[in-house]
Amino acid sequence: MQHPATTAEIYDISRRAVAIFARSGLTCCLTGGTACALYGTTRRPNDVDLIVLTHQHQQERLKQLLVCADSDFYTVAAKDPLATYRVLWCRLPGSSVHWRAPSRRCKVDILVPGVMNIPDIPRADVLTVSRLPVMPLVLLLCLKLQSWADHRAAVRYYLVQKQHDDVRDIGELLVITKSRGTRFDGAALRTLPPTLADATIQRLREFLSMYPSSRAKWQAVGALRARQSRCALLCVLAASRR
Repeated sequence: MQHPATTAEIYDISRRAVAIFARSGLTCCLTGGTACALYGTTRRPNDVDLIVLTHQHQQERLKQLLVCADSDFYTVAAKDPLATYRVLWCRLPGSSVHWRAPSRRCKVDILVPGVMNIPDIPRADVLTVSRLPVMPLVLLLCLKLQSWADHRAAVRYYLVQKQHDDVRDIGELLVITKSRGTRFDGAALRTLPPTLADATIQRLREFLSMYPSSRAKWQAVGALRARQSRCALLCVLAASRR
């Protein structure tokens, strides 16, 4: 049995990818579980989700930049025979060279603005944590809510199960958001594209319905006022976008 990537290995892969893109003049930031871990959540990330802040390059071209620059990066055909993309992996120390044996490897998802509702992120808003670039905390929370909603609606069992990881991450991110003095309020929502803000409001309403015990955490970061009903939450957040 091959051991999954450690958090340290995932950070190393991330740094290597960021450095390769930087040599081509491209700025990046991490999202997903790796970004959560860098902010301080306790769940070990499974892979690398890296956003390249460009509109000049397609995702497949960006994957090839990594493959050409570092022999540990490689792509394989997607399982879907109709897919037009390839899946990017990075070999890990201890990988088997035998073709029948599974290798130690880590999946690397290369994303760009516009994919998965990721908005343009001003470079000045990208934070550096442990020498790695991470997306702003408010946006990370929005995309984690999106991930939770998507996993809840998924058909495949293994994807549905991931919603529990999302719930854990969101709960810990809210504590971290409060400790950093960051607000998830109307002013924060005004920095988002209207479509993402609208979707975030709806997902937050659903999250509070499913997990009412999280109400105090959302209240602590400014998402709703004390003694405010869940229905009133929508009115307050909607008004914040005007």
